[in-house]
Amino acid sequence: MAIEGFDYNAFAQNLASQAVELVPQDFNNDQKAYVTNTLLNFSTLAGEALYNDTELGFNADQAAMITQIIAEWAFHKSVDLIRSGIPQQFWDPVMQKIAFTIFEIAKQTFKQGLPQDQILQLIEHHVKKTYLDSIAELKEKGFIDDGLMEKASKQSNIDNMMQQMQEEGEVAPPEPQHTVPQNNEVPSPQVQSNVPAVKTNTGTSVSSTTGRYEPPKLLKLVTVALLLKRMDDEEQVQSILERFEQEDAGTVIKYMYVDNLEEQVDPTVTMKFLDEIAESFPQATEVNKKKIMQRVQAVVKTVGRNRMERKLQLERQKVRQFVFNAVENEYYNNISPKIANIIATYLENGV
Repeated sequence: MAIEGFDYNAFAQNLASQAVELVPQDFNNDQKAYVTNTLLNFSTLAGEALYNDTELGFNADQAAMITQIIAEWAFHKSVDLIRSGIPQQFWDPVMQKIAFTIFEIAKQTFKQGLPQDQILQLIEHHVKKTYLDSIAELKEKGFIDDGLMEKASKQSNIDNMMQQMQEEGEVAPPEPQHTVPQNNEVPSPQVQSNVPAVKTNTGTSVSSTTGRYEPPKLLKLVTVALLLKRMDDEEQVQSILERFEQEDAGTVIKYMYVDNLEEQVDPTVTMKFLDEIAESFPQATEVNKKKIMQRVQAVVKTVGRNRMERKLQLERQKVRQFVFNAVENEYYNNISPKIANIIATYLENGV
């Protein structure tokens, strides 16, 4: 059954019309049109997919929130791409990767019932990483040079907006209020990382905005955050976080995104806690390529190869190649294990 009360077309149009007023004034008409059209297209596609999904069980508020998150990031990253100087023919592929990543992470985190601030932090982390990875890929393929890659990597419209607000003395940007059908007001997500400060005094105390933890426990959670920051296997990171109470997991996630966290804690203290948890802490391992291929094979076996080919007709060539290589029990090395894991999850959720 479709989501009752969620008019995704009207909602996407509403978001796009509000974005018109926020597009940088120094952009020419074509650039302004690209920003608003990209936001409209991705939010409409996301809204339609959520509306027609009969398995996730999201309500109108949740669907609107996910759609709005995609719209807001589509706005910010399309502005970044325009300012980056990267040729326009590469904008859409980068934006597609970002939108796909947001959509999958948002679905999974909302389904797990994570708090909104944790969801936004995870999405922000993955958006920035996908953006930088995409730029690096353009450099590796020879489409841009080192100078352009560096310039593009430094673009961050969301950070510029936050800095401008701070200079103007505003606590939060003047976000328009979005209303979904049935008068259910959707809170406007602030896409930023408000994380507690970490300071040490000879390793005996750590200040936090929460104040809920005694120093030993907080330092243990900070130590876990240090470990997870070094792990590339996001599936393993999620598995580890699920072992914690929700409040503790939220604290770990916040500290994972504190810049230069390693420099702000006493290494002798963290080593002490590492020794204490070493026996029970799961070892970080690379995503198992064989396991991912087996997951893809299981999905294809369930839906049938012909149906899967039709399902993937509009997907990028690399995605199709990865899927059908996996069916032949061959890993397509042009897809990283991390992206392969996302694709496998996407296929599983679509069955």
